[in-house]
Amino acid sequence: QLQLVESGGGLVQPGGSLRLSCAGSGFTLEHYAIGWFRQAPGKEREGVSCISSSGGSTNYADSVKGRFTISRDNAKNTVALQMNSLKPEDTAVYYCAAVSHSVDRCARGVYDYDYWGQGTQVTVSS
Repeated sequence: QLQLVESGGGLVQPGGSLRLSCAGSGFTLEHYAIGWFRQAPGKEREGVSCISSSGGSTNYADSVKGRFTISRDNAKNTVALQMNSLKPEDTAVYYCAAVSHSVDRCARGVYDYDYWGQGTQVTVSS
């Protein structure tokens, strides 16, 4: 059974950093494009960043450009989201998701993905 497991969330002060990790269980992530999404209370789930299966294509939401970096380590079967200069508005549950593409691309739409993790809470507060 294909499973995605997020880790690395927590409480951090504004301006701080966190590194989220998405691990694949039961399948090899290197064949999949991976997206990171977040959902704050009362808001819709939004795409934060994505990376293609080769890692050659990435995409970021305007709200996180220059602060977040997505990367993948296929040897470890993980995809990471490095989050720097965190702001209170980054507070949300963060999810990773996977989809298999025949071309090397990624997208940040919720409906573009087939498999989802359970999420990890990120809280930015002083």
